[in-house]
Amino acid sequence: MNYRHAYHAGNFADVMKHALLARILVHLLKKDAPFRVIDTHAGIGLYDLAGEEAEKTAEWRNGIGRLEAPLPQEAEALIAPYRAAIAAVRARHGESTYPGSPMLVSAMLRRQDRAIAVEKHPKDAQTLTRTLTYDQRIKAVALDGWTALHAMIPPPERRGLVLIDPPFEEPGELGRLAEEIARAWKKWPTGLFAGWYPIKDVRAIDAFAARLAASGTRKVLRLELMVTDGRDAARLNGSGLVVVNPPWTLKEEAEVLLPALARRLAQGAGAGFQAEWIAGE
Repeated sequence: MNYRHAYHAGNFADVMKHALLARILVHLLKKDAPFRVIDTHAGIGLYDLAGEEAEKTAEWRNGIGRLEAPLPQEAEALIAPYRAAIAAVRARHGESTYPGSPMLVSAMLRRQDRAIAVEKHPKDAQTLTRTLTYDQRIKAVALDGWTALHAMIPPPERRGLVLIDPPFEEPGELGRLAEEIARAWKKWPTGLFAGWYPIKDVRAIDAFAARLAASGTRKVLRLELMVTDGRDAARLNGSGLVVVNPPWTLKEEAEVLLPALARRLAQGAGAGFQAEWIAGE
């Protein structure tokens, strides 16, 4: 999956990932104590859906473009924080913009919370820095995301979230995601980690899940949205998120939100979802 995210911003995978990210942040916001978000592969932070890259693929039309009408009532209540964050970003930057994870986080942080957005690509890191200049609560850092993952945990706040969203440009990155999550969990066993992955070959994803389960990492939730039946391993069939130490309500929330998204974002027969524990206590 060698791509620049500007071509794919706002697609079904972004909708799934960011809607669940918003649910996790809602949970962290319930306590007065400050928290920190570490975004290891942050991108440029803000994307123009009317821009040349986004219009070339038009993937957003089968993602955020399908959410103009509300979802069923219970699912709509769960997706409301995601919608509110998008609205806040668009009020500042224009109706054609779509927030990457750093901007989504920025829209939801309180005064006492902090975030670090890490990006390795030099030009993208510069763009991200300019985009986030207005917000003193979130800092852009030009650094390799895998290095940052271990260098920045545990954070001073002792509570928070690490979002790991690699570009999957290199062979073996799925296996590396399992290894790096397991290693980070051992360093910060009370930390909340969320790792995103694309679903092409379903067998490879099952192997990834088994590898993470065998690592000894505890309390790992596997959440997936499929927009096809998954038979064609050459295409992007779905989007997944593994969450370590998830909010206790996240599984039941996903069991409401993901099927509603599967129905709305389906690209053929066989769309569906999964919400299961890879590892318990």
